[in-house]
Amino acid sequence: MTTKDAQTDATERAVRNCYSTWAETYFRDYYTGSAYPPIHVDLVRGLIRESGARTLLDAGCGPASMLRGLADLGLDLYGFDLTPEMVEVARRVATEIGMPTGRIWQGSVADAQAFRPGGATLGFDASICVGVFPHIPMHIEDSVIANLRESVRPGGLVAVEARNELFGLFTLNRYSFDLFAEQLVRVDELRRAGAPAALDDMVDGLKQRFRMDLPPIRQGKSGEPGYDEVLSRTHNPFELQKRFADAGFADIRLHFYHYHCLPPMFEALAPEYFRKASLAMEDPADWRGHFMASAFFVTGIRA
Repeated sequence: MTTKDAQTDATERAVRNCYSTWAETYFRDYYTGSAYPPIHVDLVRGLIRESGARTLLDAGCGPASMLRGLADLGLDLYGFDLTPEMVEVARRVATEIGMPTGRIWQGSVADAQAFRPGGATLGFDASICVGVFPHIPMHIEDSVIANLRESVRPGGLVAVEARNELFGLFTLNRYSFDLFAEQLVRVDELRRAGAPAALDDMVDGLKQRFRMDLPPIRQGKSGEPGYDEVLSRTHNPFELQKRFADAGFADIRLHFYHYHCLPPMFEALAPEYFRKASLAMEDPADWRGHFMASAFFVTGIRA
């Protein structure tokens, strides 16, 4: 189905603007230049191998960041992205990895037709969606999940990556306050129910328990909005798992990654040790990932 409306259009314009100056450096910044290695590439490789997929679609492929890491698996790879500059780089990379440039196109995950290159009717063996769900408005999320489901054949794999909202229970920073105030305490609901004036003092007291200056707000490079200045949601893994179940997926699993051995504000005290100890924790199935990993994948099989 196609799910475009004024709110979605406005969100997508802001996201395109945010990423427009990022195309040339995104892969370097997040896949090769980061102090923490891109372990989610190996996670996805393992999921694809386990599924036995031969054709794969990357919905929101960016500058072919993940496709580069899958190029040696002998798959027929396809991808689309919302941002024209990202598509341009992805096509250039496609040439370098021996992938036909026609298998990269511009499109939105909110548009069902974007998942069907050239009006194809046969589904892919697997579809992945990495780095996209933070930018999807809540009211169209179920439609996007349905688009992903319909993009694969029956028995096909869908893997969606998301930022872990429950990580805020561990970070002790502004993410923690947002989680406490908006999802656990639900301050707005208390106000609507007639809470006393002292509630504001309680909320201020709660805020003082966290490092509200961390993490720094990520801004744009050349006047465009930065990552934290456009819609960049986190997801509760339990809730996203349920959305997959409601969409009719089978064998739904959670896979956590990017663990932190301590709240991230302490990394600067011993960065080498922090990264080493965090990497030693990496286990997609560890229950601690619900709280100590900043990101996760939810996977499901189209029934």
